[in-house]
Amino acid sequence: MTPAALLATLALAADPVTFVAVAPGYPGTTAEAQPSMDAFASALAIQAGLPAGSITAAYHEKDRAGAERLQKGDAAFGMVSLPFFLREADALQLEARLAASQKGTGPTEVWALVAKKGRVTGPASLDGWQVNSIAGYVPAFVTGTALHAWGRMPASVKVVQTSQVLSSLRKAAAGDNVAVLLDGAQAAALGSLPFAAELEVVARSAPLPTGIVVTVGKRLSPDRWKVLEKGLRQLGDRPEGTAALESIRLQGFVPLDAQALAAARKAFGAASK
Repeated sequence: MTPAALLATLALAADPVTFVAVAPGYPGTTAEAQPSMDAFASALAIQAGLPAGSITAAYHEKDRAGAERLQKGDAAFGMVSLPFFLREADALQLEARLAASQKGTGPTEVWALVAKKGRVTGPASLDGWQVNSIAGYVPAFVTGTALHAWGRMPASVKVVQTSQVLSSLRKAAAGDNVAVLLDGAQAAALGSLPFAAELEVVARSAPLPTGIVVTVGKRLSPDRWKVLEKGLRQLGDRPEGTAALESIRLQGFVPLDAQALAAARKAFGAASK
Protein backbone atom coordinates (compact mmCIF):
# COMPACT_ATOMS: atom_id res chain seq x y z
CA MET A 1 0.00 0.00 0.00
CA THR A 2 1.36 3.40 -0.96
CA PRO A 3 1.75 6.08 1.73
CA ALA A 4 -1.12 8.04 0.16
CA ALA A 5 -3.38 4.99 0.17
CA LEU A 6 -2.43 4.24 3.78
CA LEU A 7 -3.28 7.78 4.85
CA ALA A 8 -6.56 7.62 2.96
CA THR A 9 -7.41 4.31 4.62
CA LEU A 10 -6.65 5.72 8.06
CA ALA A 11 -8.77 8.78 7.29
CA LEU A 12 -11.73 6.61 6.28
CA ALA A 13 -11.33 4.52 9.41
CA ALA A 14 -11.34 7.63 11.58
CA ASP A 15 -14.15 9.38 9.72
CA PRO A 16 -16.83 6.88 8.56
CA VAL A 17 -18.75 7.61 5.39
CA THR A 18 -22.20 6.62 4.17
CA PHE A 19 -23.10 5.11 0.81
CA VAL A 20 -26.56 6.34 -0.21
CA ALA A 21 -28.55 4.44 -2.82
CA VAL A 22 -31.50 6.24 -4.40
CA ALA A 23 -33.81 4.33 -6.75
CA PRO A 24 -37.22 6.04 -6.81
CA GLY A 25 -40.13 3.75 -7.50
CA TYR A 26 -38.22 0.49 -7.35
CA PRO A 27 -39.16 -2.31 -4.93
CA GLY A 28 -38.49 -2.16 -1.22
CA THR A 29 -38.54 0.53 1.43
CA THR A 30 -35.68 2.05 3.36
CA ALA A 31 -36.42 -0.20 6.33
CA GLU A 32 -36.87 -3.36 4.25
CA ALA A 33 -33.61 -2.76 2.40
CA GLN A 34 -31.48 -2.03 5.47
CA PRO A 35 -30.24 -5.61 6.06
CA SER A 36 -29.04 -5.80 2.45
CA MET A 37 -27.45 -2.36 2.72
CA ASP A 38 -25.69 -3.37 5.95
CA ALA A 39 -24.30 -6.47 4.23
CA PHE A 40 -23.17 -4.36 1.28
CA ALA A 41 -21.39 -1.84 3.53
CA SER A 42 -19.68 -4.61 5.49
CA ALA A 43 -18.50 -6.40 2.34
CA LEU A 44 -17.23 -3.15 0.82
CA ALA A 45 -15.27 -2.28 3.95
CA ILE A 46 -13.63 -5.70 3.94
CA GLN A 47 -12.76 -5.49 0.24
CA ALA A 48 -11.36 -1.96 0.65
CA GLY A 49 -9.23 -3.03 3.62
CA LEU A 50 -11.13 -0.85 6.09
CA PRO A 51 -12.16 -1.62 9.66
CA ALA A 52 -15.72 -2.69 10.38
CA GLY A 53 -17.99 0.32 10.70
CA SER A 54 -15.94 2.52 8.36
CA ILE A 55 -18.79 2.44 5.84
CA THR A 56 -22.51 2.53 6.42
CA ALA A 57 -25.19 2.37 3.73
CA ALA A 58 -28.80 3.42 3.27
CA TYR A 59 -31.43 3.01 0.56
CA HIS A 60 -34.24 5.39 -0.37
CA GLU A 61 -37.12 4.58 -2.71
CA LYS A 62 -38.42 8.17 -2.67
CA ASP A 63 -36.63 10.88 -4.65
CA ARG A 64 -37.09 13.68 -2.12
CA ALA A 65 -36.00 11.55 0.81
CA GLY A 66 -32.96 10.43 -1.17
CA ALA A 67 -32.03 14.00 -2.06
CA GLU A 68 -32.34 15.06 1.57
CA ARG A 69 -30.14 12.17 2.71
CA LEU A 70 -27.46 13.05 0.19
CA GLN A 71 -27.30 16.57 1.61
CA LYS A 72 -26.08 15.29 4.97
CA GLY A 73 -22.37 15.61 5.57
CA ASP A 74 -21.60 11.91 5.99
CA ALA A 75 -23.16 11.01 2.62
CA ALA A 76 -19.93 10.97 0.65
CA PHE A 77 -20.81 8.59 -2.18
CA GLY A 78 -23.65 6.47 -3.45
CA MET A 79 -25.59 5.01 -6.33
CA VAL A 80 -28.51 6.74 -8.06
CA SER A 81 -30.83 6.10 -10.98
CA LEU A 82 -30.22 7.99 -14.22
CA PRO A 83 -33.36 10.19 -14.04
CA PHE A 84 -32.46 11.18 -10.47
CA PHE A 85 -28.90 11.96 -11.49
CA LEU A 86 -29.98 14.13 -14.42
CA ARG A 87 -32.29 16.19 -12.23
CA GLU A 88 -30.13 16.45 -9.10
CA ALA A 89 -26.50 16.31 -10.25
CA ASP A 90 -25.95 20.06 -10.25
CA ALA A 91 -27.95 20.87 -7.11
CA LEU A 92 -26.32 18.10 -5.05
CA GLN A 93 -22.87 18.34 -6.67
CA LEU A 94 -22.92 14.73 -7.79
CA GLU A 95 -19.97 13.53 -9.86
CA ALA A 96 -20.47 10.36 -11.90
CA ARG A 97 -17.72 7.84 -11.23
CA LEU A 98 -18.77 4.29 -12.13
CA ALA A 99 -21.68 2.39 -13.63
CA ALA A 100 -23.71 -0.12 -11.66
CA SER A 101 -24.11 -3.33 -13.66
CA GLN A 102 -27.58 -4.67 -12.98
CA LYS A 103 -28.52 -8.32 -13.15
CA GLY A 104 -30.31 -8.96 -16.43
CA THR A 105 -29.49 -5.67 -18.14
CA GLY A 106 -25.86 -4.87 -17.35
CA PRO A 107 -24.46 -1.32 -17.04
CA THR A 108 -26.80 0.09 -19.70
CA GLU A 109 -30.43 -0.45 -20.56
CA VAL A 110 -32.82 0.46 -23.35
CA TRP A 111 -36.07 2.14 -22.35
CA ALA A 112 -39.18 1.35 -24.42
CA LEU A 113 -42.38 3.28 -25.01
CA VAL A 114 -45.35 0.92 -25.24
CA ALA A 115 -48.88 1.67 -26.45
CA LYS A 116 -51.95 -0.03 -27.90
CA LYS A 117 -51.03 -1.58 -31.24
CA GLY A 118 -51.68 0.76 -34.13
CA ARG A 119 -52.53 3.86 -32.10
CA VAL A 120 -49.21 5.71 -31.99
CA THR A 121 -47.25 6.64 -35.09
CA GLY A 122 -45.09 9.39 -33.64
CA PRO A 123 -44.82 11.87 -30.75
CA ALA A 124 -47.75 13.94 -32.06
CA SER A 125 -50.06 10.93 -31.56
CA LEU A 126 -49.68 11.39 -27.80
CA ASP A 127 -51.37 14.80 -27.75
CA GLY A 128 -53.54 14.83 -24.61
CA TRP A 129 -52.38 11.38 -23.51
CA GLN A 130 -51.00 10.17 -20.21
CA VAL A 131 -47.56 8.55 -20.09
CA ASN A 132 -46.91 6.36 -17.06
CA SER A 133 -43.43 5.36 -15.97
CA ILE A 134 -41.37 4.44 -12.97
CA ALA A 135 -39.30 7.48 -14.04
CA GLY A 136 -42.31 9.79 -13.97
CA TYR A 137 -40.90 11.77 -11.06
CA VAL A 138 -38.65 13.44 -13.66
CA PRO A 139 -41.09 14.44 -16.45
CA ALA A 140 -38.36 15.90 -18.68
CA PHE A 141 -36.64 12.52 -18.75
CA VAL A 142 -39.85 10.83 -19.89
CA THR A 143 -40.97 13.39 -22.46
CA GLY A 144 -37.67 14.46 -23.94
CA THR A 145 -34.61 12.53 -22.77
CA ALA A 146 -35.30 8.81 -22.91
CA LEU A 147 -36.64 8.96 -26.47
CA HIS A 148 -34.63 11.91 -27.70
CA ALA A 149 -34.11 10.50 -31.20
CA TRP A 150 -37.84 9.72 -31.58
CA GLY A 151 -38.82 13.30 -30.86
CA ARG A 152 -40.12 15.33 -27.97
CA MET A 153 -43.63 14.54 -26.78
CA PRO A 154 -46.32 17.25 -26.92
CA ALA A 155 -46.61 19.65 -23.99
CA SER A 156 -50.12 18.32 -23.38
CA VAL A 157 -48.78 14.93 -22.29
CA LYS A 158 -49.40 14.23 -18.61
CA VAL A 159 -46.54 12.29 -17.02
CA VAL A 160 -47.36 10.11 -14.03
CA GLN A 161 -44.93 8.22 -11.85
CA THR A 162 -46.07 4.73 -11.01
CA SER A 163 -44.59 1.41 -10.05
CA GLN A 164 -47.89 -0.26 -11.04
CA VAL A 165 -46.63 -1.08 -14.51
CA LEU A 166 -48.92 -4.05 -15.10
CA SER A 167 -52.00 -1.97 -14.38
CA SER A 168 -50.77 0.75 -16.74
CA LEU A 169 -50.15 -1.75 -19.52
CA ARG A 170 -53.64 -3.19 -19.09
CA LYS A 171 -55.11 0.29 -19.55
CA ALA A 172 -53.04 0.80 -22.68
CA ALA A 173 -54.09 -2.59 -24.07
CA ALA A 174 -57.73 -1.73 -23.38
CA GLY A 175 -57.45 1.32 -25.62
CA ASP A 176 -57.14 4.09 -23.03
CA ASN A 177 -55.09 7.13 -24.01
CA VAL A 178 -52.18 5.77 -22.01
CA ALA A 179 -48.65 4.91 -23.05
CA VAL A 180 -46.04 3.37 -20.76
CA LEU A 181 -42.32 4.05 -20.69
CA LEU A 182 -40.61 0.88 -19.49
CA ASP A 183 -37.08 0.45 -18.21
CA GLY A 184 -34.87 -2.35 -19.54
CA ALA A 185 -36.03 -5.08 -17.17
CA GLN A 186 -39.69 -4.20 -17.60
CA ALA A 187 -39.38 -4.12 -21.38
CA ALA A 188 -37.70 -7.54 -21.38
CA ALA A 189 -40.72 -9.02 -19.59
CA LEU A 190 -43.30 -7.46 -21.91
CA GLY A 191 -43.62 -10.51 -24.16
CA SER A 192 -44.64 -12.72 -21.26
CA LEU A 193 -47.90 -10.85 -20.66
CA PRO A 194 -51.11 -12.61 -21.74
CA PHE A 195 -52.26 -9.44 -23.51
CA ALA A 196 -48.88 -8.65 -25.11
CA ALA A 197 -50.36 -9.08 -28.60
CA GLU A 198 -52.50 -6.00 -27.99
CA LEU A 199 -49.43 -3.84 -27.38
CA GLU A 200 -46.41 -2.69 -29.34
CA VAL A 201 -43.15 -0.90 -28.68
CA VAL A 202 -43.43 2.37 -30.59
CA ALA A 203 -40.01 3.79 -29.69
CA ARG A 204 -36.81 2.80 -27.96
CA SER A 205 -34.03 4.78 -26.33
CA ALA A 206 -30.36 4.55 -27.07
CA PRO A 207 -28.52 2.45 -24.45
CA LEU A 208 -28.52 4.53 -21.25
CA PRO A 209 -26.69 4.02 -17.94
CA THR A 210 -28.69 1.83 -15.58
CA GLY A 211 -27.35 3.13 -12.28
CA ILE A 212 -24.59 5.61 -11.57
CA VAL A 213 -22.08 5.56 -8.74
CA VAL A 214 -21.45 9.12 -7.61
CA THR A 215 -19.36 11.08 -5.17
CA VAL A 216 -20.88 14.08 -3.43
CA GLY A 217 -19.13 17.43 -3.63
CA LYS A 218 -15.65 17.37 -2.14
CA ARG A 219 -16.49 15.08 0.75
CA LEU A 220 -13.95 12.52 -0.44
CA SER A 221 -10.37 13.40 -1.30
CA PRO A 222 -9.00 11.79 -4.48
CA ASP A 223 -6.99 9.33 -2.39
CA ARG A 224 -9.98 8.35 -0.27
CA TRP A 225 -12.07 7.81 -3.38
CA LYS A 226 -9.36 5.60 -4.88
CA VAL A 227 -9.57 3.28 -1.88
CA LEU A 228 -13.34 3.04 -2.15
CA GLU A 229 -13.32 2.76 -5.94
CA LYS A 230 -10.94 -0.18 -5.78
CA GLY A 231 -13.19 -1.85 -3.23
CA LEU A 232 -16.26 -1.31 -5.40
CA ARG A 233 -14.57 -2.56 -8.57
CA GLN A 234 -13.33 -5.70 -6.80
CA LEU A 235 -16.36 -6.34 -4.63
CA GLY A 236 -17.31 -9.52 -6.48
CA ASP A 237 -13.89 -11.06 -5.83
CA ARG A 238 -15.00 -12.40 -2.44
CA PRO A 239 -18.02 -14.61 -1.68
CA GLU A 240 -19.46 -12.11 0.79
CA GLY A 241 -19.12 -9.38 -1.81
CA THR A 242 -20.85 -11.44 -4.48
CA ALA A 243 -23.69 -12.22 -2.06
CA ALA A 244 -24.00 -8.56 -1.10
CA LEU A 245 -24.21 -7.52 -4.75
CA GLU A 246 -26.84 -10.16 -5.51
CA SER A 247 -28.96 -8.97 -2.59
CA ILE A 248 -29.26 -5.56 -4.26
CA ARG A 249 -29.69 -7.06 -7.75
CA LEU A 250 -26.27 -6.08 -9.06
CA GLN A 251 -23.49 -7.91 -10.87
CA GLY A 252 -20.82 -5.39 -9.99
CA PHE A 253 -19.42 -1.95 -10.73
CA VAL A 254 -17.73 -1.14 -14.02
CA PRO A 255 -16.35 1.87 -15.91
CA LEU A 256 -19.03 4.37 -16.88
CA ASP A 257 -20.00 4.93 -20.51
CA ALA A 258 -19.12 8.61 -20.43
CA GLN A 259 -20.35 9.19 -23.98
CA ALA A 260 -23.80 7.76 -23.23
CA LEU A 261 -24.08 9.82 -20.06
CA ALA A 262 -22.98 13.00 -21.83
CA ALA A 263 -25.63 12.45 -24.51
CA ALA A 264 -28.29 11.90 -21.86
CA ARG A 265 -27.27 15.08 -20.03
CA LYS A 266 -27.39 17.08 -23.24
CA ALA A 267 -30.84 15.76 -24.14
CA PHE A 268 -32.08 16.41 -20.60
CA GLY A 269 -30.83 19.98 -20.72
CA ALA A 270 -32.71 20.57 -23.97
CA ALA A 271 -35.87 18.91 -22.65
CA SER A 272 -35.81 20.95 -19.45
CA LYS A 273 -35.94 24.30 -21.23
